[in-house]
Amino acid sequence: MNNKQRRDAQMAYISDSDIFNEQKICREKLQKLNFMNRSDFDGIVEVIKDLFGKSDGAFVNPPFYCDYGKHIEVGKNFFANYNCTILDVARVIIGDNCQMAHNVAIYTAGHPIHPVSRNSGYEYGKEVTIGDNVWIGGNTVICPGVHIGNNVVIGAGSVVTKDIPDCVIAGGNPCTVIRKITDDDKRKLFRDEEFDNEAWNDIINRMKF
Repeated sequence: MNNKQRRDAQMAYISDSDIFNEQKICREKLQKLNFMNRSDFDGIVEVIKDLFGKSDGAFVNPPFYCDYGKHIEVGKNFFANYNCTILDVARVIIGDNCQMAHNVAIYTAGHPIHPVSRNSGYEYGKEVTIGDNVWIGGNTVICPGVHIGNNVVIGAGSVVTKDIPDCVIAGGNPCTVIRKITDDDKRKLFRDEEFDNEAWNDIINRMKF
């Protein structure tokens, strides 16, 4: 197997000229994205569509950074705020209606622990998946191989090292489950504050639940 095949199989691989050439293509697209007119919303959507492996109208506030771009797949209504980094050595698959606050980092890339092995040049990538309806707070780090379920909130400043199940609030370093999300949370806006009646009636009419 060549190194690209090894990388894509989530095996140990060495970055060679073929891999660097893929990264160069990505960096050209990132150069365009990160230095374009920030008010050109339609233009940003088009560059992201060209950069990502799959995008359905995704929007990212520049600056944004990634290794390849083509290994990132996002669903409908994806939004990432300023300074998001996705190291997509392996695939990063994100569901519908996901939001990321500023400075979120998703790492699929890693290196061996022992210095002898690490200095050999071998590295690896392990796939990260994020389900539907996930909100990730600012300055969160998601580590290689992590799988986050559906309907999850990750608190700001978290370091996610292990899988997170569906329908929970999780946070901390390392990130752990804080509590379940239930129907009692539907009308909550911020902590114990609830939506005002006008906003709540609008939600009922538009969201059809």
